Amino acid sequence: MTQFIHLSDAKRIASIRRNGLKAVGVRVDDVRSVHCTPVSRSVFRTRQWLRELKRRGTETIEAVQFYLPPGELVLVGRHNVERISIAASEAAGILDAHEDGLGLEVIVPAAIAPTSIRRIYVQKQTFGWRFHPAAKGSKPFCCCKYCNRGEINAYRVITDQ
Repeated sequence: MTQFIHLSDAKRIASIRRNGLKAVGVRVDDVRSVHCTPVSRSVFRTRQWLRELKRRGTETIEAVQFYLPPGELVLVGRHNVERISIAASEAAGILDAHEDGLGLEVIVPAAIAPTSIRRIYVQKQTFGWRFHPAAKGSKPFCCCKYCNRGEINAYRVITDQ
């Protein structure tokens, strides 16, 4: 059984314990799905999406760790890029074998039953990247007030023009 982690808002944890992870959103081929990453040796790769998800205003994100049968088909690829359909056990191998692995995601096109969930825990809230994996040290695409409205410390970007 391959382990995966789904990052969720702490407000939804009680519902997840009762009902499992619901397949939500119509994003990939009009199929409802659960977004996750395989558990790997690299803690950073496993939890890389945390800071990007926190940009939406969530205060605390908790990790929901669950198992998938090795033969279950999942979609693997970079965010907003075409994905390939492979077995769940191969998805973990791809993340480990990938050069940097940043920006990779696994999409499970089905709900996760509560019996498949192994643990739910609060993790450090500082893992990951914001905007995109290579954003650290690069200048923003646009420094106008419109593009940066609502962002944390946006006044720094806007006044540095």
